[in-house]
Amino acid sequence: FNSFLTCFTARPRLAVFRLAEHPSCFSERFPTERCTVFNSFLTCFTARPRLAVFRQSDIMEVMSRQIDLSIGEFYHLYNRGVEKRTIFLNERDYTRFLVLLYVANNEETIHVSNYKSFSKTDFFAIPRGKTLVDIGAYCLMPNHFHILVKEKVGNGTSAFMQKLLTAYTMYFNKKYNRRGTLFEGPFRAKHVEEDQYLMYLFSYIHLNPIKLIDRDWKEHGIRDKKKAEKFLSSFTHSSYLDYIGTARPPEAILNYATFPTYFDTPTDFKKMTHEWISFSRQGEALP
Repeated sequence: FNSFLTCFTARPRLAVFRLAEHPSCFSERFPTERCTVFNSFLTCFTARPRLAVFRQSDIMEVMSRQIDLSIGEFYHLYNRGVEKRTIFLNERDYTRFLVLLYVANNEETIHVSNYKSFSKTDFFAIPRGKTLVDIGAYCLMPNHFHILVKEKVGNGTSAFMQKLLTAYTMYFNKKYNRRGTLFEGPFRAKHVEEDQYLMYLFSYIHLNPIKLIDRDWKEHGIRDKKKAEKFLSSFTHSSYLDYIGTARPPEAILNYATFPTYFDTPTDFKKMTHEWISFSRQGEALP
């Protein structure tokens, strides 16, 4: 397979044709998710070779991913703009991504362009079919994002992220008159195997925005605790507001029920984040 990757980088057409002649060498060595993604790629290559070759970075990333995505497991998903570029330039960009977090999490396809008369809050009331993943938390930063999910159906996470990032890239490129990839590959995923780490991620993801007002807080601790807490309470591009009890349409993105109950009330959640902020303020960096 390493030989295939090397050949694919230099001569993608030749590499795909060679592998197509010996499909068993691939299917016997790789799990279902990668086989599904690669078979889709082969089909695309046959019908639209130029498009398939353009997406070669996507297939390379999926094939080289060190973890396999399994139903019922939790994953921390993240990605950033190519060359660390800013991917959210204004409020409308953030809103578009939030809307896509909701509509892309669906086995059926929902085209946002079909709802031009909708306000940004109306989108979160669009009826959906079966969802692909359960989302427990998220945070959008100027040049990257974090999403905490639970795999719900086979290949659900990959399908969801492909729909999400493809749709946002198309929106962004059209709006800003650019071409090419926007993200560093499809996405990165880290398997959350321990309960303690899962609980920690709720704090890590939601405290990320503090970096916008205190760049080195993770290394040196938070200098102004009250300022940090006030900023988080006004930051609308994460699920923090939903956990502290603020009623708003984007709450529809989340499915609390499938995640462990670490905090029974908004007060419990505030207490947990307050403890992390206080802990960091004492000069201890977050892990």
